[in-house]
Amino acid sequence: KIFQAVVSCIGGDGTIYIIPKSFETALNKLMAEIQNTFKGLGLLIPYCWKKGEACVVRGSDTVWHRAKIIEVSGNTLQVQYIDRGYIESIPQCHLYPTAFYTSIPPFCIPCQLYKTLPIGNFWQQDAVDYLQELLKNEEVEIHVEELPDNPWGKLSISLYFGGMSLSSFMAYQKYCVAEDCQDIEKLGVFEGDCSPSYELQPLPFPGETFPVTVTHLVSPKEAYICLDSSGNLTKHSATEGAASHDSESLSKALKWCNKIVKTLPHLTNFKKELPCLAEYVDGLWYRAKLLSITQLVPIQILVQFVDYGTYLVAPTSRLRHIPCHLLKYPVQAVRVLLAGFKPASDDKNVERIPYSPEWSLKALWTMVDCVEGKRLSASILTVSPEVTISLYGDDKNLVHLKLIEMGLAELDE
Repeated sequence: KIFQAVVSCIGGDGTIYIIPKSFETALNKLMAEIQNTFKGLGLLIPYCWKKGEACVVRGSDTVWHRAKIIEVSGNTLQVQYIDRGYIESIPQCHLYPTAFYTSIPPFCIPCQLYKTLPIGNFWQQDAVDYLQELLKNEEVEIHVEELPDNPWGKLSISLYFGGMSLSSFMAYQKYCVAEDCQDIEKLGVFEGDCSPSYELQPLPFPGETFPVTVTHLVSPKEAYICLDSSGNLTKHSATEGAASHDSESLSKALKWCNKIVKTLPHLTNFKKELPCLAEYVDGLWYRAKLLSITQLVPIQILVQFVDYGTYLVAPTSRLRHIPCHLLKYPVQAVRVLLAGFKPASDDKNVERIPYSPEWSLKALWTMVDCVEGKRLSASILTVSPEVTISLYGDDKNLVHLKLIEMGLAELDE
């Protein structure tokens, strides 16, 4: 069985406690009922607590939880939150013995990684800390591999985060040995032997009108667009639906990659068009490709962020190997030419775009104002030799009409 779950905590012995997403509604309902039933302090009179006894506990988050006694030690009790998995030492005055809710099974499931042997036969503290930092409160994909021999045992699972196998990733980090060698190969992550290029974004049919956002303007005539499934112009084509799903999955995969980016090797191969991860000025890492070496000492590389179209000159310290599973998502930004207009022959503005001197800088900034943050739509006219589109503003008029009104462009039939 395969299902989505949230990791509630990592036990001191490396046990992974998960709450299936399908349990969340019932758990929230139970928690609300417990808060309404138990208010104020716990049991203030002397009580003889026993190991394994059911109780409710007012935790460090000031919320009442179901729990069981793990260890009795003077005035402090060690309890395990049975719906979360974690263990905490709590003063007796914050507990209340109860037989309420004992007929409802725990909502969290203790798990272990299938066919995965930790170094030294048990999970070292640094590995447990790393798992906690990586997984706590994160949504993951669970593949059930083997049921436990007894109902209170650990479920044997394969866990995937952002498309990566946790067993393979921890083996790569030298925290364990994953017996399933195929899994390591399937991860295919950290070596340079994977597919050397990104997949291209499938486009709607010519003549269809579809919502887009402009992610980068090279000139008033040349832009990078992303298919935008949030618009409501016409019924969405299958292409837009697929693009939307890819975009959401890619965002999740990139979020995970940003968590583990320090474990990815730096680039040593600087071949043109090579896919990589690059750090943008916001401190986050995105998919990119190498374009050229702009400086040798110190080495500086021109890269393009393939999901936006933007460019950056970066040192090698801001470039890393890209996990191979990130190559399966089509590039989100598509380079297009805008049809219907050309530079004005009598544009007297002296400041020109250095790499496209036929256009004035004023024309570029005017076009930026026309498209930035706007709900746009497009229709493809041709796909060869270049993808050429008509681009419409949120008022359904062609965006370039503003440039023509201002004398910065003229109609091109």
